[in-house]
Amino acid sequence: MTRIVLTTDETLTSTYHDVPLLDFLGCAPYDKLPKWVFRLLDSQLPDENGVLTQAPYGLRKVEAALLRDGFRRDEVVVAHPRKIERFIGKDTTVVALYEMDPMGLGPVSMMFTNGGKWTNYTKVKFLELVERINRIRDAKGLDFKLVVGGPGAWQVDFRKEEREKLRIDHVVIGEADHVAGELFRDIETGNADETIFIKGWPRVEQIPTIVAPSYKGLVEVMRGCGRGCRFCEPNLRVARYIPLEKIEEEIRLNVKAGIDHAWLHSEDIFLYKVEDRKNFYPNAEAVVELFEMARGYTRNVNPTHGAVAGALANPGMIERISEIVEAGPDHWIGIQVGFETASPRLIGKYMNNKMKPFSPEEWPWVLLNGTYVLNKNYWFPAYTTILGLPGDTEEDEIMTARLIITMEKELEEKLGNRAHFTVTPLAFIPMGLLKDQEFYRIDEMITYGQFLHLYHAWRHLYREVVRGLPTVMKDNPFLIPFYPLATLGARLVVRHLRKWGIERGFDPDKRLEPLDIRIEVEEHRWYSTPSLVEAY
Repeated sequence: MTRIVLTTDETLTSTYHDVPLLDFLGCAPYDKLPKWVFRLLDSQLPDENGVLTQAPYGLRKVEAALLRDGFRRDEVVVAHPRKIERFIGKDTTVVALYEMDPMGLGPVSMMFTNGGKWTNYTKVKFLELVERINRIRDAKGLDFKLVVGGPGAWQVDFRKEEREKLRIDHVVIGEADHVAGELFRDIETGNADETIFIKGWPRVEQIPTIVAPSYKGLVEVMRGCGRGCRFCEPNLRVARYIPLEKIEEEIRLNVKAGIDHAWLHSEDIFLYKVEDRKNFYPNAEAVVELFEMARGYTRNVNPTHGAVAGALANPGMIERISEIVEAGPDHWIGIQVGFETASPRLIGKYMNNKMKPFSPEEWPWVLLNGTYVLNKNYWFPAYTTILGLPGDTEEDEIMTARLIITMEKELEEKLGNRAHFTVTPLAFIPMGLLKDQEFYRIDEMITYGQFLHLYHAWRHLYREVVRGLPTVMKDNPFLIPFYPLATLGARLVVRHLRKWGIERGFDPDKRLEPLDIRIEVEEHRWYSTPSLVEAY
């Protein structure tokens, strides 16, 4: 039996058959979909006698920090959630869970579960895991501490009544890399608070290098962001850049373990080692060097997140990265991007650095032209918007719907089958500097403008499922059974949204004129200039 048992719920150990963005299945309402859908789409990470051979990156960081801080290898295990019974016994002092969305209060889940009225899959699996752990605790008469940490730990602290029923002893909120050993020893000896708020952040040199393979070959290249969006929790953290040699060490470890992929994780890949903190003009040399290093180990190099303004600020950087990783019609680069809203007013109010080095007034133009730059170089952006930003107006929301229509039309005219993007609306969650606001509850709060925003986003998503899914899943054998299910599901969502809106008196067929913006990148000869900004 093991002293420290680290694990997570099954939604974070599923590979989802390597279908792009299907990781968000965990946000779907478990009580509204046939159970066979979840069983069909689930495919779990491998393990060796219950020990995960690949694990979510956050668990790997905690594991590495504990080993650095004096815990022996035989005292710490990263266990598969389905096999934790093998490791919990009389010697166990702490069972710690790394969680992303344990109570279903995340923006995607709140959107998909009608403001939390239904129960999402992540919460179902989290509750199942905690109940199993408590049954082990009771059956064996054990007195270990049950701890929840990770990006979603705040949700457990927020729902204090449920936390007590679940008998969760401690909740850890914040980055713990620099204090992991001390933290776990305090928990073991009973000297820790029930809710532990980690003060400050680890310096780069205090962030440990992982010692075992991470799921999807994920490696962290920076923490924090620096753009200062008021609704965003990572923006409250100081931006730190992981040195290239530490990133390379983690990629080498993953590739040696047979993982032919390097996912470069950041809040904004184009801010890696940024030097211009006024206008956020990318440090293109550093970003390109990062991709060159990763490409030395695998062709499959992807960023997790990036800002469209950074891509548009230096299109030559995007072109160069595409050359490095050999992007093309059969090899697209996926990236998650914050669209948020088309409204210059709201962008200026809540995200006044997000569009830099451009201005808030240029934001719709930046989204259109930035998407053009990405698509032209075989990048597939998955955008997210926010429904219910405090103080939004009908004009703001209708503008977002109009911009989706504009982007669809303009990009297809220019690029044909190379035009690809998705837009997924998320419910506003009171986080970051907007904690005093209320959760957006779609059933009670939706306006006509918000409905049009939601409806046109999903209409376009349905088009992309039909057109784009075969492109990004070309070599994945699971495309054959998944494609008809995905197209049917997307079509049913659009049909349901349409009916739901009409019942509320909204007209889904309201004619919306495209915005008066055009794709203008080529006029500035972006292939031969280092920066579109310099062309003005």
